Amino acid sequence: MKPIYTTLEEAVKYVKTGDRVFLHGSAATPVSLINALFKRTGQVKNVELVSISTYGDIDWNHPDVLNSFYFNSLFVSSNVREWVNSEHGDYVPIFLSEIPQLFDRGIMPIDVALIQISPPDAHGYCTLGTSVDVALSAVRNAKKVIAQINPKMPRVLGDGFIHLSQCMAVVWHEEELIEVDYSLKQNEISKEIGRRIANLIEDRSTLQMGIGSIPDAVLAALTNHKDLGVHTEMFSDGIIPLIEKGIITNKYKGINKDKIVSSFILGTRKVYDFADNNPVVNCMDVSYVNDTSVIRLNPKVVAINSAIEIDLTGQVCADSIGTYQYSGIGGQMDFMRGASLSEGGKPIIAVPSVTGSGVSRIVPSLKEGAGVVTTRGHVHYVATEYGIVNLFGKNLDQRASLLISIAHPNHKEQLEKAFYQRFRKLPKIAKSTSLSN
Repeated sequence: MKPIYTTLEEAVKYVKTGDRVFLHGSAATPVSLINALFKRTGQVKNVELVSISTYGDIDWNHPDVLNSFYFNSLFVSSNVREWVNSEHGDYVPIFLSEIPQLFDRGIMPIDVALIQISPPDAHGYCTLGTSVDVALSAVRNAKKVIAQINPKMPRVLGDGFIHLSQCMAVVWHEEELIEVDYSLKQNEISKEIGRRIANLIEDRSTLQMGIGSIPDAVLAALTNHKDLGVHTEMFSDGIIPLIEKGIITNKYKGINKDKIVSSFILGTRKVYDFADNNPVVNCMDVSYVNDTSVIRLNPKVVAINSAIEIDLTGQVCADSIGTYQYSGIGGQMDFMRGASLSEGGKPIIAVPSVTGSGVSRIVPSLKEGAGVVTTRGHVHYVATEYGIVNLFGKNLDQRASLLISIAHPNHKEQLEKAFYQRFRKLPKIAKSTSLSN
């Protein structure tokens, strides 16, 4: 099939009433295509949109769009959070590693995939650029693929190759990719947590970094380490200095040696340029990257992920504030489990002790309706700016005592009262089981 080169407005006409439309995500979010689609309100209705994280100024918040389009999100990002929590949207709880199964098995058939890709090479092959993740399976299974070719999109090696003949319509549209600078979000608390976690990481470890300022702070504190590897769901700018200094070598990984393996890239232009046609960087299908049987083949996997709140038994809520859907399950459990199965692995939940408004993240009980992403049976290390504790193998009494020891001082009295009400005794921290000092 020879692709039709056309305009944004003409390309989105391939979307029909009742279609399910996949939206490429993260830095590859095809914002111009999406907003062109939204201008078709009145011409189409009952169109279901599905995606993981999207970024950019998606102009959804007016009645015409909401009457024509329904957002069924597989991971909730800030630009569509209100939409997902309205009557015109919803959320599908699912591990990131299993989303491709929805498309491959026909559980969630895709009529149209809207994607943003790098320019073709001499043989007509483009790449999915910064986001292979679940997009590869969506493209493979979509009845129609509409692609925006953007010369600003890096050509990223790995699994994400797509030939122009796979596309029904192609638009050449140059625009800057979405950028996120996590270094600007760091503060003294995230830096302190980063330093504490860095002390846990051994030479020749394999790193998985979640999204946010704390993983970036950990990377900044690894300047004295040797021969680290990277097998991660995503990576950002913080990895680049460690590669340039020879700290990340990928020499001692158990699989994909000498390669950085990721499913998507999100950061500034610097990391996009770094990934462009770089043989060291491989972006691959998330069903492979996040497969626990693959992750565990690497030695000393350190998985660092975040939470909204943690109860005194170790249950981790990372996707909702009560019943309000804030983000999603994502790949947290994939890597928490994968790291725990890795020889010498360390699964870590890292959080500031309090929210920006001073509310404790360590709580007696999760909020009513809150989702448990990492169960108390899977949680191992928990880190705040006040220390790191290991809950693995600890009973409920011990877990609660350890978590109180790394809570914010302003909230310890309240937590100790909750402990007493539950266990009918005061918490006692056993130094031999605590890493907080």
